Amino acid sequence: MSFDLQSVRDAVARHGRVARVVVADVAGSTPREVGAAMLVWPGGQSGTIGGGELEFRAASRALDGPFLDRIPLGPSLGQCCGGAVTLLCEIFDAKSVNRLKDQHIFARPLGTPDMPLAVKRCLQQARDRGSLPAPQTLQGWFLEPITAPKIPLWIYGAGHVGRALVNVITPLDQHVITWVDTGPDRFPETIPAGVIALPTPHPDRAVALAPDTAQHLILTYSHALDLALCQAILSRPFGGAGLIGSATKWARFQRRLAASGHTSAQISRIACPIGDPTLGKAPQAIAVGVAATLLKGAAETKTNRGTPLDGEQFDSGTGHGRRSADA
Repeated sequence: MSFDLQSVRDAVARHGRVARVVVADVAGSTPREVGAAMLVWPGGQSGTIGGGELEFRAASRALDGPFLDRIPLGPSLGQCCGGAVTLLCEIFDAKSVNRLKDQHIFARPLGTPDMPLAVKRCLQQARDRGSLPAPQTLQGWFLEPITAPKIPLWIYGAGHVGRALVNVITPLDQHVITWVDTGPDRFPETIPAGVIALPTPHPDRAVALAPDTAQHLILTYSHALDLALCQAILSRPFGGAGLIGSATKWARFQRRLAASGHTSAQISRIACPIGDPTLGKAPQAIAVGVAATLLKGAAETKTNRGTPLDGEQFDSGTGHGRRSADA
């Protein structure tokens, strides 16, 4: 569990003023653990601190202002858990969210204004070693690690493999996905929440819109379009890239990319083929293999050991050269 700064920022951008209720401490049997949180705004909410009467009452009063309450679940709410929960409610707006943008730990007093030595040590370890604590109440202060920003992931192609990738990767909540294809009719009727669909007749031109840190996955219905996308990605900064295809296709692409002036070091940053050959060639199997690589790469990035789709990091497998697999 951690403080999801991006979710709070997004909620503030949409609703202006947002309350966040978090489980700051527990005793005995409780519905949720320390760090479980929900956001509340006029007319809506997201997340959960355990549901039931506890959540209903907290949500009902959240927008009235900050509070810190210890609630015995049995005597106060008639719940059978038998434990007690301490809830911390805080109000966020654009200014308060902005103050957290460069922090790794959100530490604030629950009563004692002077920062204890133990809290200072936690903050120092986070700065020096990247060691982040679990959410906890420590000597009168509440500490939460702040979730790292989501990695931008651009997926080109809304065929079978593209759809499987989006469906597998989206629930992992590690990436913000932009999904690109040549027209609206290429996409499914329902786009997963949080995914940005970008229909354009020239997907290779859309590459210029991606952040410099973006990861790119290329799996369109056209080899010519795949090549154009590779050219566009190699012509600008990028975090990493993967291309669906066979070893034969990749060898052909390497020759053409080199003829266009790209160095072998640049070209090697594109991973091809993609996926884990031991899982099979079905779209869902490819998606699982790619998702596993992305998760491993994201973990390595957090410790400065790699980027999620670097050619050396990507678990390449046997090719998927038959374009009917993504038609």
